[in-house]
Amino acid sequence: MSDTNGSNTKVSETTRENASESSLEDDKLVKEAKGGNEGSYKKLVDKYQRALHYHIRKMVKDREQIEDLVQETFVKAFDNLNSYNTSYAFSTWLYRIATNHTIDYLRKKKLRTLSIDEPVKTKSGEMEMQLPDDTARTDREIIRSQRKQMVREAIEDLPQKYRRVIELRHMEEKTYQEISEVLDKPLGTVKAHIFRAREMLYKALKDKRSRF
Repeated sequence: MSDTNGSNTKVSETTRENASESSLEDDKLVKEAKGGNEGSYKKLVDKYQRALHYHIRKMVKDREQIEDLVQETFVKAFDNLNSYNTSYAFSTWLYRIATNHTIDYLRKKKLRTLSIDEPVKTKSGEMEMQLPDDTARTDREIIRSQRKQMVREAIEDLPQKYRRVIELRHMEEKTYQEISEVLDKPLGTVKAHIFRAREMLYKALKDKRSRF
């Protein structure tokens, strides 16, 4: 099975030599989490949540976006536990997922904020960007539209309490505090529901994404 970076990684159950007590504890928790133990899953989140927050904060300054990226990192990690090679420390693997996911976010953000009206500077001077006929839909646009529809359908299939928090967070772009006030729920409950909703969406879309 391939890991989250696309490289082929065979799962190893061999304990690392000279591993620290903390790392050996992670091995035990990972094994239990792979077996469906929710308690072990939560212990790993509790153990690394703050560390991942500091790690991602080196690359992203928006506090709420950092929280989103931390949650999404855990969702990706736990959905790909079977690709984790225990020859390496779980923390190393987790940080790599966090780094790659954050870089992807920053790359997409840069593409979204690139102005099409701003001249492109070249050695020969400035050059205006030439855009194709807007009436012609490219294959890329069609695929993007299909992906959006696929995500929309997956959101619609979520249970009501999870669907609502995702809509408020990602469609209406409300802060966690605003969602808490709108739904009249504790902030911790809102964050937990968003985390669970993202996990459900990731699993629902995992197989479908390979089609596009």
